Amino acid sequence: MKNTSVSLQEPTQRGPEPPRTSALFQRAKWVVGRLDGVTYCGIVVVMALMVTIVALQVFWRYVLGSSIDAADELSRLCFVWAIFLAIPHGVKHGVHVGIDLFVMMMPAWLQEILFRLMAGISTLLMLMVMLGAWVATVDRWPELMPTLPVTSAIYYIAVLICSAHAFLHLALLAWGGSRTWEELS
Repeated sequence: MKNTSVSLQEPTQRGPEPPRTSALFQRAKWVVGRLDGVTYCGIVVVMALMVTIVALQVFWRYVLGSSIDAADELSRLCFVWAIFLAIPHGVKHGVHVGIDLFVMMMPAWLQEILFRLMAGISTLLMLMVMLGAWVATVDRWPELMPTLPVTSAIYYIAVLICSAHAFLHLALLAWGGSRTWEELS
């Protein structure tokens, strides 16, 4: 069967190859890849916990006529952790909202320079988010959640982990360029 889809723009040439021969680059990429695997598992676990908690709460409420006191807080906590564990994976693959009409009209070499420049600037901004998350975590540590004997800083710990993981991805993209993870696509 013949593909009849029509492309509205010419495919652009990609920038130069990343420094794939650098042992340090490959090691950094391997470490970030392992971290990705751990966070993928974490996402699955917290999503499963969230679904289980919500299902149990529905059963408790409508079948047993009671309620689980911490169900809302636990499901919200799982949702927050799932989101913040997933954000760096979006950074890795560039699945974010952006308007690149002007950039796509530039030559490939300039697109690559802009990509690395923006990844470098974003790395610095993510470092600022990480430091802010650290301050918020330390500030909230003495406070407990309303229905659980757990520190309320647990929400900020998710932001701290997210920002550190995204920082590593952005630094790797600034170093290796837009084709850093290309063989995975």
